[in-house]
Amino acid sequence: MALPLALAGQDIIGQARTGTGKTYAFGVAMLQRVGKPRKNRKKPRGLIVVPTRELAVQVTEDLVTAAGKLGSRILTVYGGRAYEPQIEALKQGVDVIVGTPGRLLDLVKQKHLDLSQIGVLVLDEADRMLDLGFLPDIERIIKLVPAERQTMLFSATLPGEIVGLSRRYLNRPTHVRAENNDAEAEATPQTTQFVWRTHRMDKIEILGRLLQCEGRGLTMVFCETKRACDRVVEDLKERGFAAAAVHGDLGQGQREQALRAFRNGKIDVLVATDVAARGIDVDDVTHVVNYDCPQDEKAYVHRIGRTGRAGRTGVAVTFVEWEDLTRWKVINNALSLDFAEPVESYSTSPHIYSALGIPEGTKGVLPRANRSRAGLAAEEVEDLGETGRTRSRTPRKGRDEEREERRERPARTPRERRRTRGGRNGAEASETAVPETAVPETAVPETVAVEEAAAPVEVADVPSPAVELPQVEADVAPHDGESAPRRGRTRRTGRSPETAPVEPVAAEDLDAPDPDVEEPAPAPQQQRPEPEKIIPPSPFAVIFKSPDLATDDDEIAPSAASERVQNRRRPAARGQQRGPRRGNQP
Repeated sequence: MALPLALAGQDIIGQARTGTGKTYAFGVAMLQRVGKPRKNRKKPRGLIVVPTRELAVQVTEDLVTAAGKLGSRILTVYGGRAYEPQIEALKQGVDVIVGTPGRLLDLVKQKHLDLSQIGVLVLDEADRMLDLGFLPDIERIIKLVPAERQTMLFSATLPGEIVGLSRRYLNRPTHVRAENNDAEAEATPQTTQFVWRTHRMDKIEILGRLLQCEGRGLTMVFCETKRACDRVVEDLKERGFAAAAVHGDLGQGQREQALRAFRNGKIDVLVATDVAARGIDVDDVTHVVNYDCPQDEKAYVHRIGRTGRAGRTGVAVTFVEWEDLTRWKVINNALSLDFAEPVESYSTSPHIYSALGIPEGTKGVLPRANRSRAGLAAEEVEDLGETGRTRSRTPRKGRDEEREERRERPARTPRERRRTRGGRNGAEASETAVPETAVPETAVPETVAVEEAAAPVEVADVPSPAVELPQVEADVAPHDGESAPRRGRTRRTGRSPETAPVEPVAAEDLDAPDPDVEEPAPAPQQQRPEPEKIIPPSPFAVIFKSPDLATDDDEIAPSAASERVQNRRRPAARGQQRGPRRGNQP
């Protein structure tokens, strides 16, 4: 219906449910009007604005297929990719540009993109661009293109803001609505819908059993938040399913890797937010699961529209938690559905097995014999020269991996403890403690006089600046080589004192008590004189006095309270006692 009008150059407002071929409705007409490429023509003649990157890639693929004979130069422009390849393609010349509003305005601001020769402007999924806050950017783009142009606006729903936008910028548009209520009521619905009231802790178990139903192909699971997507993907991988996530926190390369793996069949479960609910056309999507309740009826329509496309059939299952019942009733009333009171369902409910064709005895874990998918790792990540902050998919480690990692950790090496004395090691202390006279410094002072006789030697107390040594009595062995008790902590042989070698004392023996030497009582410590206390002459002494700048003629400033009292006592003027009369007003 819209194709003849588009070929005639009229402005169109196209409204149809997803999967009815809106892309070819404006794509074929645009390629026909732009014509074959020319060498001397480098500026684009057609512009298609889309809300998401995935939809831009989808539209570009469809246009490339449609322009196979014409050879039109089509360029995809969106964020997350490097600027250089897009700028180089613009310099070589393009005919049609498909892009998101943000990157289009960036290239225009950098003066790499010129929209002065645009003859056909298409706004695809306009309601979604409104939801994402792109309405001001769309108005800026419309002001950059010539006024004499053809404008086509396509959307599944038409809120009030989009209607107002069409009235401002479209020239006498024709509203084409591709719906026939009578025919749809007579025909068998292409998508079978199920709505169940479930518990939050039981949804993943129901999903695991649902993914093992008969005749299931590729499946899309929609969650409300990005963290919910990652959590569901992790749980499905632990249960043996080949799953991947698509949401805004992933890099563009990772998002396209997941979509390629999903289209190629390397994974069969794609968990995504509403970013993948628009324009993603993948063959053989048999089931769509709303893991979280949609926000409104528009999100619900676009989610379940990923299946049952182009005459195929599909199954849509929606999980509604107890706190989401009010929201679901609003969606149900807006779409005139028959699920005002969803059936309370659990993973063991018999109606789940019978409705979806799940074999009896199926659990939420995929048997190892059925795990035949290659997985996301089999698809390579394309280097796109991504811009912006680095995003990475870092799944949480399982318990088994954490245990293996703990086992692989090497054992701790024992710490070597070194005994020090006076800030030095024990070996250094022992070497410095044994002088040439074979008398250690810590055992006998240097002023001890040793007489070579059998009589006991008296050792005087010599005060040390750091340590006060006790009195030590030691016997000196005679020259005839007889055994004598050890003196101090030195070890002697039967030689004379002059030629007797001195054995070094180990560091461990320095602290060991000597059984042959009696430890005397410690000497009283000398008391140090206390320092004199410095007492100021007076704690009230004036150190600094500011100069008095006041004079006798200065008046003391009254306080606010005293001013109010004076104003009350002061009689008011005659003109201020009463207000002016109305009759005397000019």
